[in-house]
Amino acid sequence: MDPKLLEILVCPLCKGPLVHRKSQQELVCKPCRLGYPIKDDIPVMLEEEARRLPAEEEV
Repeated sequence: MDPKLLEILVCPLCKGPLVHRKSQQELVCKPCRLGYPIKDDIPVMLEEEARRLPAEEEV
């Protein structure tokens, strides 16, 4: 992921900051508890493509 791109990307739902999880290839929104996938170095910022984080998973 390009660091400059990470600086400007926000959650499409709440407009909050995202955390890059390199090992899981996703961008995580803590307030919404959603993980947006990164496919071929391109973040997929669609709610329907996001993974809902289970309550027991630490954000």
